[in-house]
Amino acid sequence: MKIALIGYGKMGQAIERLATEQGHTVVLRINVDNTADLNRANLRQADVAIEFSQPESAFANIRSCLEAGVPVVSGTTGWLERLPEAQTLCQQLGGAMIHATNFSIGVNIFFALNRFLANMMEQQPQYDVHLREIHHTQKLDAPSGTAITLAEGILKALARKNTWVNRSAAAPAELSILSERTDPAPGTHEVIYRSPIDTISISHEAHSRDGFALGAIAAAAWLIGKQGVFTMQDVLGF
Repeated sequence: MKIALIGYGKMGQAIERLATEQGHTVVLRINVDNTADLNRANLRQADVAIEFSQPESAFANIRSCLEAGVPVVSGTTGWLERLPEAQTLCQQLGGAMIHATNFSIGVNIFFALNRFLANMMEQQPQYDVHLREIHHTQKLDAPSGTAITLAEGILKALARKNTWVNRSAAAPAELSILSERTDPAPGTHEVIYRSPIDTISISHEAHSRDGFALGAIAAAAWLIGKQGVFTMQDVLGF
């Protein structure tokens, strides 16, 4: 693949290292110092764009890719209120995009386990549930996009929960997400069900950014030649 990297922080650099090892080529690198290079002519050198930037620029970056006719894989979080707008634009332009709060294959298996467990727990009202997530201090958003995806999976299954809150729950219908920021911590997510007699928990701990980067590269390879809005569930065949 010929890849355009939009966002060249730690994640972008990990993607370049691993993509190069796989024989792919990065033909465009965009960071805060060369945003003017994110134009149609430069984008069209690429087969696909991988976007890990900042919340305030994510929508504009994705729009630039779609308008250039370049499929785009985005992992930026903290801007998801505009995601439906980006997805509508993708459909209107006949483009292709994948957005995921987490591209790690392990985390996406964890998402599926979380949904399965939540469906079981709908029949077990004696269990209350909360989430805990730990990340490095440079992570800008809290809760993490991954934690929000986990929470949304639980809310769809559990009628006794109707909203998530980023604090200790004050009401029975609230799903608590507890966020911790400490270094070094690539990312840990835990879903905890507690009853008066026992506790059931599932967790995922990232050891490095490589899992996220490898998943994004796999998603980019899968997306080339397709049209529409997709998820990692599509990529992995869940």
